[in-house]
Amino acid sequence: MSVDSQATKPNTKTDSVGRRLQRLFMKAHVSVYRSTGGKVGGGEHLLILTTTGRKSGVARDTPLFFFRDGNRYIVIASNGGAPKHPTWWLNLQGNPQGEIQVGPQVISVTAQQADPEERKRLWAIIAENHKNFVSYQKRAPREIPVVILTPNS
Repeated sequence: MSVDSQATKPNTKTDSVGRRLQRLFMKAHVSVYRSTGGKVGGGEHLLILTTTGRKSGVARDTPLFFFRDGNRYIVIASNGGAPKHPTWWLNLQGNPQGEIQVGPQVISVTAQQADPEERKRLWAIIAENHKNFVSYQKRAPREIPVVILTPNS
């Protein structure tokens, strides 16, 4: 094996430890947010999205950045600019029903991907106010979905 291929070969042991630590941190973050009604671990642009695992059927919680568009909540499936969609978006594609917690308020929602025209309008807002997502889009080999969470009546 050449030195170059050794350098680029993923270290599955390290990757596995990193994923476990990330999950542990996320669970702790969600727990603190929930137990304090969003007063700790939140901020004005953070919500907790609960989806149903498309394979497991288990409820999955993910803290996400959001912004409002009228009565709707907009989240961005950037996955930090990674090549793959985030798991929460794949789960919503399998079952668009979910729940969000914004501060102390828990809201049942239905998710849909913004159509091209609406994505263009929302992306302009994102590009103007949340520039880190623009850099994620530049490095992502996919179009990053803009997801609309509409409260159920």
